[in-house]
Amino acid sequence: MTLDEVRALAQAIRGEVAKSVVGQHEVIDHLLIALLAGGHVLLEGPPGTAKTFLARSFAAALGLDFGRIQFTPDLMPGDILGSNLFNFQTSQFTLTRGPIFHELLLADEINRTPPKTQAALLEAMQERRVTLDGEAHRLSDRFMVIATQNPIENQGVYPLPEAQLDRFLFKLLVAYPSAEEEARIVTRYGEGRGAPQPEELGVSAVADAAMLAEAGRALASVALAESVVDYVVRLVRASRDSADLVAGASPRAAVLLAGAARARAALDGRDYVIPDDVKALATAVLRHRMVLSPAAEIEGRQAETIVADLIERTESPR
Repeated sequence: MTLDEVRALAQAIRGEVAKSVVGQHEVIDHLLIALLAGGHVLLEGPPGTAKTFLARSFAAALGLDFGRIQFTPDLMPGDILGSNLFNFQTSQFTLTRGPIFHELLLADEINRTPPKTQAALLEAMQERRVTLDGEAHRLSDRFMVIATQNPIENQGVYPLPEAQLDRFLFKLLVAYPSAEEEARIVTRYGEGRGAPQPEELGVSAVADAAMLAEAGRALASVALAESVVDYVVRLVRASRDSADLVAGASPRAAVLLAGAARARAALDGRDYVIPDDVKALATAVLRHRMVLSPAAEIEGRQAETIVADLIERTESPR
């Protein structure tokens, strides 16, 4: 698949998702980048901003096998992964697969379950496999987690550990729609009862497994110059030296940022990465990997502002 074909496929996916989701263009673009780069996405936004509906529509447009887990305080790791159950008729253990054995997994309100259960996702998100009773089970090469969390409530929630956050390529903030977009939402859905399914709104698959695999392989033709690699490394390392941060971004962040920049270039039809690709994605890649210092928190500093300062102070290649 050529880069022009990758760009056309992405445009077709955007068109399908737009049949059901109003607005959220930047979030959809980041989801496409994460898909090509093989990354996972954390969506944070207030209730009622179509985070779950967006994930469903995205999966429907891609033709991916979709699964959803509603995270609750009593959820156990086995509820996610599955387990080996003894079959008395055959006198053998049989694997009962959990919902993690889907291609696109929606981890809804992921911060409502304790860290022990959250940790069940770590191996799957990093290595795309699950180990049950010492036996490894491969997940799909297209396995992708889209997790949601609500930033408003702080009762009955468990902050995601740094190891969990670091597995996400992007943390995206889903904002309220504009007045015009909200009017379109009310016009489109105000007369209905209940939440419609994307398929009922005409969303159909415009991709298949082979096409997605070819699109992913097309990234190999996107050049990443040494000067851009150096820029990515300097930007990430600068986060570790910031006085506003107790902990900066990990080497994994640098690797993921570079891969995402290649995917962004491909979606733009370019076979080379430019510094603007890195700058455009840096906030989404870094914001959830930073631990603010007590002084920065007292001053009301935001991770987004700190990333902007890092970009401003880090010289980019010309």
